[in-house]
Amino acid sequence: MNQIDSTVGDLDGNAEAVVHWSQHAAAQGAHLIAFPEMMLTGYPVEDLALRSSFVEASRRTLRSLAARLADEGLGETPVLVGYLDRVTQAQPGYGQPAGAPQNAVAVLHQGRVALTFAKHHLPNYGVFDEFRYFVPGETLPVLRVHGVDVALAICEDLWQDGGRVPATRTAGAGLLLSVNASPYERDKDDRRLDLVRERARQAGCTTAYLAMIGGQDELVFDGDSIVVDARGEVLARAPQFEEGCVALDLELPAAGEVPAGVVDDGLRIEHVTLSGTPLPPRPLELTGSEAPRLEDLEEIYTALVVGLRAYAAKNGFRSVLIGLSGGIDSALVAAIACDAMGAANVHGVAMPSRYSSEHSRSDAEDLARRTGLNLRTVPIAPMFDAYMESLVLTGLAEENLQSRLRGTLLMALSNQEGHIVLAPGNKSELACGYSTLYGDSVGAYGPIKDVYKSTVFALAKWRNKAAVERGHTPPIPENSITKPPSAELRPGQVDSDTLPDYEVLDRVLERYVDQDRGHDEIVAEGFDTEVVTRVLRMTDRAEYKRRQYPPGTKISAKGFGKDRRLPLTNRWRESDGRR
Repeated sequence: MNQIDSTVGDLDGNAEAVVHWSQHAAAQGAHLIAFPEMMLTGYPVEDLALRSSFVEASRRTLRSLAARLADEGLGETPVLVGYLDRVTQAQPGYGQPAGAPQNAVAVLHQGRVALTFAKHHLPNYGVFDEFRYFVPGETLPVLRVHGVDVALAICEDLWQDGGRVPATRTAGAGLLLSVNASPYERDKDDRRLDLVRERARQAGCTTAYLAMIGGQDELVFDGDSIVVDARGEVLARAPQFEEGCVALDLELPAAGEVPAGVVDDGLRIEHVTLSGTPLPPRPLELTGSEAPRLEDLEEIYTALVVGLRAYAAKNGFRSVLIGLSGGIDSALVAAIACDAMGAANVHGVAMPSRYSSEHSRSDAEDLARRTGLNLRTVPIAPMFDAYMESLVLTGLAEENLQSRLRGTLLMALSNQEGHIVLAPGNKSELACGYSTLYGDSVGAYGPIKDVYKSTVFALAKWRNKAAVERGHTPPIPENSITKPPSAELRPGQVDSDTLPDYEVLDRVLERYVDQDRGHDEIVAEGFDTEVVTRVLRMTDRAEYKRRQYPPGTKISAKGFGKDRRLPLTNRWRESDGRR
């Protein structure tokens, strides 16, 4: 099982990775080699699936890959590769025409495509839009390899009840192998293990769950491939966020009569025999191991590092630019960037105004000393004065002008020097609209966009603690963690002037944003009615701001973006619409 990364649209590069890792697996004696869901095209391909040119390129690359594997001496070892396919004939049912795209897997053997099948259960929730793009597969593919029947599935086929899992038991397969591109979410690894154990018991056979790693836009893939026996006991579990090959010897039952016919959920068995002769008995050599799990905060932090690194690398960016205020958000973003790209490739800019405190400057300088990132100081006071000479601005307009001047300055340096700007906003601020459009919201990527403020503090403390445990300098100044958060756009300003205490705010937002609970439900849990009303009103009014915020790493079950889609023009207010 090759737990590796792929890049959307890079057909040649992804095919090269398949060859490389197949050679590696074959060198370890593998009789069956598998790669993640849509390995050849990357995942998710989104509207690329609707372009016939891309679909045909995927199919051509698959065929040439089969030939190349044979030329490389790997033709006798079956290789499972996910790719983008299309149906050749119209299927029964509305919306399933000939030529419709499919999320498919091919078995490559002896220089040809020996078997293809498409995902049966198509997810249509959260970040998934597979009903929009694909038509389902209606077969249970069963592959006979060295006298063992292997049933095959793709990701959602395990997450949904019915379909290929019970059909595997009916078909009498000795192994159920599922290839996946399952995005990371906080605590998902525990749910994933429980799922695989349950499905193995339902299928009545050893079950292997191969996952992808890496990042694609806002999604991060954390690996965590799992193999369990028919009782649900773990045989092997791969590390999180690490690329590699899991080579494993399995003791599997010999296949019986060739299964045929229509089984559970109306699936037609498609059986292909590649090698019917069983292997001679031998001791198990590669018995697998269970990699240690990352604790919660380390897991989140690692996901944020992987997400930023993947976004920058896959889009050809080598360096990043961050506005450093001395505050906790920009300090955490800087630490993530240094871990993702190396401190030499991280450029910070301190942009003090007349309202900037002395500690905002000294904390930014301390951060630079601790991490080794590049820091320069560009005061915005002259720019601000020039604007104020031309415009008479007061109150919020005056405050936001400072933020927008900083945003303009960062984008100018980005254009001049080629760095991408990182936006430091967190999920609490984005929810409440506590950010300035075209100011602190500018940037190409928002690393902590899906991280609530209370978790920002927890991550900063964890990162410093981890540094001490490794004998390194803690990257984040203690003063950035302990001082009251402030935008410093007017004298004496602190976040608590506008927002409730973050511990309370985040608990309300988790219920409203992540769990879609209503006003009365939240109040019934003991939260102050006035606070709930105010938070929900701020959240509803800020939708237009969030729509214009850059992408950022998703770590929750419902991040702002594809997970949560609300109309911009919307007169419904949860805070006063309960009548």
